[in-house]
Order: sequence, then C-alpha cells, then structure tokens
Amino acid sequence: MTRLYELAGAEAERRFSPYCWRIRMALAHKGLEAECVPWRFTEKEAIAKSGQPRVPVLVEGERWIADSQTIAEYLEAAYSERPSLFGGVGGEALSRFLTAWTDTVVNAALVRMLVLDIWGHVAAKDREYFRASREARFGMSLEAAVADRDTRLPAFRASLEPMRQVLVKQDFLGGAHPLYPDYTLFGAFQWARCISEYRLLAADDPIAAWRGKMLALFGGMAGAAPGYPV
Repeated sequence: MTRLYELAGAEAERRFSPYCWRIRMALAHKGLEAECVPWRFTEKEAIAKSGQPRVPVLVEGERWIADSQTIAEYLEAAYSERPSLFGGVGGEALSRFLTAWTDTVVNAALVRMLVLDIWGHVAAKDREYFRASREARFGMSLEAAVADRDTRLPAFRASLEPMRQVLVKQDFLGGAHPLYPDYTLFGAFQWARCISEYRLLAADDPIAAWRGKMLALFGGMAGAAPGYPV
C-alpha cells in the first residue's frame, strides 16, 4: 500500500502543508490511491527512513521518497501509462521553474501573513517548537510578523500578475486541463484556506475563479478538506 505522510494540525484531518497538497492532487491526477498519514512537526522519527526531516514523504514498498518535486517526477516516471502530470519533458523542466517561483515568491510572502494562524492550528506538542523556530527565522514574534499584513497584501496580489495574465486566457495554467504547475500553486492557496480566515484574493480576481475550479477537482476532494470559506 502506498503511504503519503502529510503535515497535520491539532485535528488529524486538517492537512495544511502546501507541499503535501501538491502531491495529494498529483496522486488524484494519476488516479492513484494512498493512505494519507497525519504527521506533526515533532515526529521526525516517523519519516527518518527518508533521510531528511520534512514532509511530504511518499512510501512505496521499501522506497521512501521526499521533496514534492522529486515525488511528482517519480510518479510521472513510475506511472507513465496514466495521465501525465507535466504534458511532456519540456513541461517537466518548466515545472521546476514554477516550483522555484512558488517557493521563493508566493510561499515566502504567505508565511509572513499566515504564520500566527498556522501556530493556532498546530498540535499542542508542536506549539513551542513552531513558535521558537519561526520567531528565530523572522527575528521577531509571530504577532509582530503578521501585524502589517494588510499593508503587505497589495504587493502580494501584484506579485501574482503573471499567473493572472495566463488565467484570463485559459482555464488552468496547464491549458484546458490542470497539470502539475496548477497543483504547485494551488497548494499555496489551499495551505492558506486550511488554516486562516484571512482573505488573500478579491472576489473578482481570475485567480479566485481558478482556485474554485481547483477545489472542485476530483469530486471536490480539496474543497471537502477542513478549512475556511474563500
């Protein structure tokens, strides 16, 4: 049985890692089933066989695979007869750029706006670790990190303009149908939805319409996950 270790909050059903959501969507795209195992920040030993301390981790037999991009590329190669995640070799190469942009621009901005909301949802045993590690990273309290998020929100929305320019011309980043780049960026918005009431997008934003389509995919799998209205 394939297993996917996913970051969970105090409630086991609240899965909120943007990186894990990429793989949850990729598995559904491929039509693959997996046991989705809840994992918390302080449970490093549970995934020690992967050789690193973070999720997602995919386990198939004796194979432990970490890192969302690496897992997606593994799924594409191992299940090549199933629907493609990338639409070809060129798409796979370009997806690495999109992943880097999402991680360094989108997720980097979001964490400064959402970090206190995340802390509010992590398991009790993780709270001290989460606060200490994130406050060391930001050089300030979690409360201070999010205090000016309303001021920073317009710049965040502006940073999404390349995405917006694509989505006014086609339904998905992948074209008529979603591909892995859609799942990469959707993971960021699903992360926010799962742990925060903070409204990131204007209602008339084309990205909001795209997000709605993503939430409805695969029988509404992502939309049914515990989260807040968007």
